[in-house]
Formats: sequence, C-alpha cells, structure tokens
Amino acid sequence: MSIRRLMTQRACLERAADLAAQLPGPALQLGFGDGSAYDHLREILRRREVIVFDAGPVSAAADQPAPGERISGDPRETLPLNWNRLKRSAALAHFNFPVTDQTRLAAELAPLIAPILRAGAVVVSEKPLDLPGWEALPPPDGVREGRHYLYRAS
Repeated sequence: MSIRRLMTQRACLERAADLAAQLPGPALQLGFGDGSAYDHLREILRRREVIVFDAGPVSAAADQPAPGERISGDPRETLPLNWNRLKRSAALAHFNFPVTDQTRLAAELAPLIAPILRAGAVVVSEKPLDLPGWEALPPPDGVREGRHYLYRAS
C-alpha cells in the first residue's frame, strides 16, 4: 500500500508541475511529513520557491526547507497570517498530511489556501476537496480514480 501511495503521489506531483509550468509564483506544501514529497517537489520545481506550512517537527534526516521557506505553526492559523504576503501568487499547492488528519484538515484548509492561489493554480490532495470554483482534473495516466485528486483553482 505504501509503495503504491508514494508512486501515485509522485505521478500527481509531476502532473501538477507540468500543468503549472507556465504560471509564475511559489509552490506550497501543507504538511511536511517525512520530507519525501518536499524533496521531490524541490527536484521537479528547481526554479520555483517551495514554501512549507507545517506544525510538526522536521526530521533531522530530511532535507530542511531554507530559512523563510518554512512557516511553522498550525496552518489553520498561519495561512490567514500570510494572505497579504502571498496574495494570489502560488502556482501549485500540495496537501501532505498524516492519514489520520487528512480528511478534516483538507476540508478546513482548502478555503484558507484559496486566497493565496493564483488563477489556474494546480492543487494536489490525497482526499477530495470541495471548493466552489475549483475544477476537478483527471488523474495522470496510470493513476486510478480516487487515489489522489487534482484541481485547478479559479
């Protein structure tokens, strides 16, 4: 299960990077986890800033976000605090939370991240998101429906 989930996540992040390639602005990762998704985002988005919103400690083994690229604290509090700084600028967002928190956090955070996303930004989530104006996109080739979700923000 874990290998399949990681392969799906990788395919969706790569598809999102392709879809957002022509858009300026940073990529956002909500939740750091073990750092593997962050590391992959940095690899595929070499010229794009990746900003992490996360409340948890970062593993010493993981590549650390650069100073200023990690916003510590509960994203339900830190996202609104960054609306003015990042207003309508982000080209890509990845929801990356522990399985136990994903459904609730995704539902709470989607409306909080919307003011930061530019029109046409791509959002990746393991859980479905329901936000007016967001267009559901088909999964990449080889990814079964319902494993991960991609959206285009309005």
